[in-house]
Amino acid sequence: MKEYELNVRVKVLMPAELEKSDAELVEAAKQATETSYSPYSHFQVGAALRMESGEIIKGSNQENASYPVSCCAERTALFWAGANRPGQAVRAIAIAAQSKGRFTDDVTGPCGVCRQALLEVEHRQGSPIRLLLYSESGVHVTDSIEEIVPFSFYAESMGSEE
Repeated sequence: MKEYELNVRVKVLMPAELEKSDAELVEAAKQATETSYSPYSHFQVGAALRMESGEIIKGSNQENASYPVSCCAERTALFWAGANRPGQAVRAIAIAAQSKGRFTDDVTGPCGVCRQALLEVEHRQGSPIRLLLYSESGVHVTDSIEEIVPFSFYAESMGSEE
């Protein structure tokens, strides 16, 4: 038998400890929660991407009575960026969530589908995407999406060249 351990390095910073550009990105994610359409879950999620140009692109979750038709905030922003800024790398993403008018005390990370979508963009562009997860207890930061997706799955995993 072989056994090994997987570790993820996460920095937890208070908002006042963030660099100016990270604080701006987190604030944009918090603002994006206000455009959420979430009449079923009442869980408002906002995401903000920082593009290589410095531009910030926001997205929010958009629900539907048929839940699988809904789209998470991360993919809303990511797909808009892909369609409107093709070839431009995503440098960072900030995510914030609130319920009943209060931001969450605990970290809200991207769902599995969003992790895969972010991972593919990171892999395709050949550079990491920093992840900033806002909560009332602090901002949790990782340097790459790949860090939160152990046993990553890429086109090459299927023997495909992409």
